[in-house]
Amino acid sequence: MNLPNPPIDRRQFLLSSTSLVSVAASPRTASTSNANMPRLFSGCCAYSYRKYLQHGPMTMEEFIERAVSLRVDGVDMTGYYFKSTEPDYLASLRHLAYRKGVAFSGAACGVSMVQADASKRAEAVAEIKKWVDITDALGAPHLRIFAGKLPSGATLAQSIDWTVEAMKTSCDYAGKKGITLGIEDHSGVSQQASVCLEIMHRVNSPYAGINLDITHFVPTAAQDAYAQIEACLPFATNTHIRDKFDDGSPIDLDRVWKLFAGAGFKGFMSAEYEDKEDAMTGVPKLVEKIRTLCAKYSTV
Repeated sequence: MNLPNPPIDRRQFLLSSTSLVSVAASPRTASTSNANMPRLFSGCCAYSYRKYLQHGPMTMEEFIERAVSLRVDGVDMTGYYFKSTEPDYLASLRHLAYRKGVAFSGAACGVSMVQADASKRAEAVAEIKKWVDITDALGAPHLRIFAGKLPSGATLAQSIDWTVEAMKTSCDYAGKKGITLGIEDHSGVSQQASVCLEIMHRVNSPYAGINLDITHFVPTAAQDAYAQIEACLPFATNTHIRDKFDDGSPIDLDRVWKLFAGAGFKGFMSAEYEDKEDAMTGVPKLVEKIRTLCAKYSTV
């Protein structure tokens, strides 16, 4: 299905993205006296402890407790590891987090919006709406979503159309609950800043943003990963942090924090650990880097 919008030259769109985002319906671009004051909060994604959460021995309750030991401001409640999505269980997690002084930066839904079959796209939207309700029950303000990988025989233009179609409907639903949907620049069709920006431009909702994972952008001749991170900052919702790019090369985290601070970003810089060292020792090291940089560049 092709939407009625005329095709956009993604290269030209990216080059002009600075002027476009200045008028876009995004809470990050509002003209206010504090727009350039960065508020950078430390966080940790439950996914960092996936080895321990997937089949035990760690529970999501213990992950919340661990956030206190890590001294992070908030946690990304990766929903893959919930033992239940029943209201009583979600309420118990919400209450525990309140008692421990740990904010929920958001939750995650793993469904793919890039589906050639219209009925499967409808199922994807229904799943996103279900997770919007779960996010609402948790008291979290943000849900991470994914475009997905390009199906065999489909074009990139088609996949963008499908993603825009699904996000528009999902954002309309999420917005009624005050929840923002952040599409991650993840492996698949959304690993280029130009694609992410086109989706944002066409969805055109204050409840749509980019869950900005700094590790995933594929460099091009025109833009390296840092330039693509910077291009997407006006639409950034939550941020996922590692200290290596997908190809294993090191990330200059100080340079990354300067970009976020310069853009006046307000949100969570959350560790999403995937390195070879065991999470029990690797996560605290990454979190300490995050906490140090937040203290250096944030106004809080």
